[in-house]
Amino acid sequence: MLANTPSTPYYAVIFTSIRTDIEEGYEEMAQEMVRLAALQPGYLGHESARNELGITISYWESLEAIKAWKEQSDHQIAQKQGRENWYSSYKTRIAFVERDYEMNP
Repeated sequence: MLANTPSTPYYAVIFTSIRTDIEEGYEEMAQEMVRLAALQPGYLGHESARNELGITISYWESLEAIKAWKEQSDHQIAQKQGRENWYSSYKTRIAFVERDYEMNP
């Protein structure tokens, strides 16, 4: 499902990753992070896909909201477990969205 983002401008955090073979605890943590992110001030939605490469894009009102999410205590725990167990590599990019458009039949 596509995120229902507001009118521009807003920010996107693009998290791309390659997983390890460790599955234990990953799905539960991923679901909890989605739940917690949705409770954060400034959260606008997210989209995610995974095959060999995982891509999760979350949308935010401001850089301050992104920083607060990065520093949220449960998210910090998930980040640590991700580095230690679930990801062989990852990259995070933050982008300013100036314009968007869609086709919605």
